[in-house]
Amino acid sequence: MEKIIINGGIPLRGTVEISGMKNGALPILFASILVKGKCVIENIPAINDVYISLDILQQMGVSVRMIDRTTVELDATHAVGGTSPISLVRQLRASYYLLGAELGRFGKAYVGYPGGCDFGVRPIDQHIKGFEALGASVTLEGGYIEATSEFGLTGASVFFDEVTVGGTMNIILAAVTAPGTTVIENAAREPHIVDLANFLNTCGARVRGAGTDTIRIRGVDALHGCTYAIIPDMIEAGTYMMAAAATGGTLRINNVIPKHLESITMKLQEMGVDIVEDDDYVIVSSSGKLRKVNVKTQPYPGFPTDMQPQMAVLMCLASGVSFLNESVWDNRFKYVEQLHRMGASIKIDGKTAIVEGGVPLTAAQVSAVDLRAGAAMVIAGLAIEGKTEIDGIHCIERGYDDIVGKLRAVGADVKKVVVPDGMPFGMMA
Repeated sequence: MEKIIINGGIPLRGTVEISGMKNGALPILFASILVKGKCVIENIPAINDVYISLDILQQMGVSVRMIDRTTVELDATHAVGGTSPISLVRQLRASYYLLGAELGRFGKAYVGYPGGCDFGVRPIDQHIKGFEALGASVTLEGGYIEATSEFGLTGASVFFDEVTVGGTMNIILAAVTAPGTTVIENAAREPHIVDLANFLNTCGARVRGAGTDTIRIRGVDALHGCTYAIIPDMIEAGTYMMAAAATGGTLRINNVIPKHLESITMKLQEMGVDIVEDDDYVIVSSSGKLRKVNVKTQPYPGFPTDMQPQMAVLMCLASGVSFLNESVWDNRFKYVEQLHRMGASIKIDGKTAIVEGGVPLTAAQVSAVDLRAGAAMVIAGLAIEGKTEIDGIHCIERGYDDIVGKLRAVGADVKKVVVPDGMPFGMMA
């Protein structure tokens, strides 16, 4: 078993370089299926979810060539639809972007049901509604999703009953080569939707309005190859911002888009953290004395649900009682049990966590129950004096590029080790 071992209580100081956005890279990698030609994708994060996505593409007949650690060349000229291996598809939530990409390229799609972190029910009914509006018939059977368009897709109006990031991107993928004009109403506005639209437009698509709640797509006959760089990862940046705040340290966080971090920045400032912004970096400084705060997760530009577990850790360290409301997913408080092992005082009332800050925390053996929960355990371990052992770190490595190396570079006493199964807690040096 691999674990992360942290000897905490050390303020982080130095500079962190942020990698490309996980949630931007994955849909763009799958979007390459739409292109008959070479695409060079730069600034991809070196994370497990990217490697799994590239493996899926390769097994579908896409030529995959790593140019360097963060740059890949893809050529989907000879890609074969409906051939993605279900064993890999089930490891990713983002694998459902194959549906829109295959529909747009081949007029039909056949993809296993996606996997990813367990936040309760994560339906794709809005995706299906959009595909059907474009002229596809969709069936779910035997763990697979099949979409066909006997007479081809055509532009149409799509109104989402609720804001859906995945649904917005999937309909964009399906519609870029569909004749006519597609209008998506009540579209999600996340930065990675803008990134996907920019990539497709660089390939010759005609997508307008990404980043607003109305997106217009005029179908084109074909897309051509391009070179494109993924935007910085706002969630990785936010995680390091909170690590600086939790440890009472000072970090300069490079390669960011400060506009994307506004909701995180504002809440940290409300807690007493000092933040200085420039064009492509932020400097986060904290005395370690944090004030209580109330947070409600919302679609962008609201406070991101992917920063909710990390914020819970800061609330535990703050003075007073904080309230953390989760309005996006049904089951995102599974990590609270792990914080209880450290002595945290957190009560769950429906979709709200009531966090009593200032209760002394102690190092413990904890698990990364999902990707962002794992990041929260790392932040807690960094802030608490003593040795914290975190298992289940494959979840963390799904979305954080070299998290151990980056933390060590700013002063953290942290390492990744292989621990024999059954070794008692505390026996690892």
